[in-house]
Amino acid sequence: MRPHFFFFSLMVFSIVPAAFSQSTSTQKQRMMQVVQNYVDNKSFMGDVLVADGDQIVLKAAYGSADLDWSVSNTVDTKFRIGSLTKQFTATSILLLQERGKLNVDEPAIKYLQNFPDAWSKVTIKNLLTHTSGIPNFTGAPGFGAYELQDHTPEESVALVRGKPLDFEPGTKFYYSNTNYVLLGEIIEHVSGMPYATFLRQNIFIPAGMNDTGVDVDSAIIPKRAQGYDSTPDGFKRTEAISMTIPFSAGYLYSTVGDLLKWERALFADKIINAASLRSMTTAGLGEYGMGLFIRTADGHQLITHDGTIQGFESSLNYYPETQRTIVVLGNVRTDAPLRIAAQLGKVSFGEKVILNSDRRIIQIAPSILAEYAGHYSASPFSTTLSVESGRLIATAPNGRKYTLYAQSPSYFFLKEIDVQIEFVRDPASGKVTGFMMTQDGQTKQVKRDG
Repeated sequence: MRPHFFFFSLMVFSIVPAAFSQSTSTQKQRMMQVVQNYVDNKSFMGDVLVADGDQIVLKAAYGSADLDWSVSNTVDTKFRIGSLTKQFTATSILLLQERGKLNVDEPAIKYLQNFPDAWSKVTIKNLLTHTSGIPNFTGAPGFGAYELQDHTPEESVALVRGKPLDFEPGTKFYYSNTNYVLLGEIIEHVSGMPYATFLRQNIFIPAGMNDTGVDVDSAIIPKRAQGYDSTPDGFKRTEAISMTIPFSAGYLYSTVGDLLKWERALFADKIINAASLRSMTTAGLGEYGMGLFIRTADGHQLITHDGTIQGFESSLNYYPETQRTIVVLGNVRTDAPLRIAAQLGKVSFGEKVILNSDRRIIQIAPSILAEYAGHYSASPFSTTLSVESGRLIATAPNGRKYTLYAQSPSYFFLKEIDVQIEFVRDPASGKVTGFMMTQDGQTKQVKRDG
């Protein structure tokens, strides 16, 4: 259940085995600096774990599980993990196939009631791989109000049941939570037990995951974190939604330790067999397997997924060549966990990572800053720059303000997110005509309006 962010969207417990080399100790120190960079920027609270196989390199907790009560996060705090749930749903379907209860190449309509005839060509595999063409119910009109109340999975699917397929099944990739809610219904129909019970008996208990389960709103769950949103005025409690809505597309909670157990069990063929795992981790359209993205990151194969749900953001990365697991669970809904996970991956492979905390800030004369004031755009991005109290301020269309910090008279960066800009002047007149904006290693030209 995750949105996509663009520019301007918006102590520690650790274990290091004594057998690790000095270089690993230095590596761990840099990893801690990576995380602290986002803690200092007030864009992250949560837990982080890095492990090579069973060897834990870093296991740490940051910030608060509950700000009202001044309860700190600990390394066994439980976080909502959003769409990380999907890999457990996919695994459950593959388990049922191994047991002869279904075949993923069969039409989904065989196992679902009230399945529209217009969707009859959709197979279970299409649901698993997001190639069904079924619309995403979380994008239905009025969904913001709908998700505040309890609803059954069937009611959620009904939000788009009357719609035609967006494309012929199997021809395109389109990430739709409806696919995985339908898979949850199939699991319950075929197994004859509730989704939560099936996962507990067939995945959580075998993997030793004692701190993972479905996040029922009314349940008392010890050490469960409260979710927050990041605002210009600091952290705010997130709006509560009913956890009946995400269902098998996103309503699990877990810990960094349990998610390491999960990776170790899954990739050791202890939950599903080797053939099922190959199916799950073979990239198809959209670099998606079944409940997992299969990508290349900095030259290394990466099996990954992230999860977003109100007040929480999570990232779970696995590098098969080194059996490296990186888990970042946050209880502030920003994209910091995704950035942290990616940068920890780079550090673990000995690659250079430049943090905002590494950058030297210099003071720029107000007269020079005033030359940068104005409106800038490069569709769909736009921002207004102004000078306030001697600082260069960027104001997003939603009104949120960001301070631009100078490394040179023409080169600035943001602390909150990985964005750098370099102003460009007309060679003849010397007037500022725009800037080059670099975000996540990609650079684009942004022109000054007027």
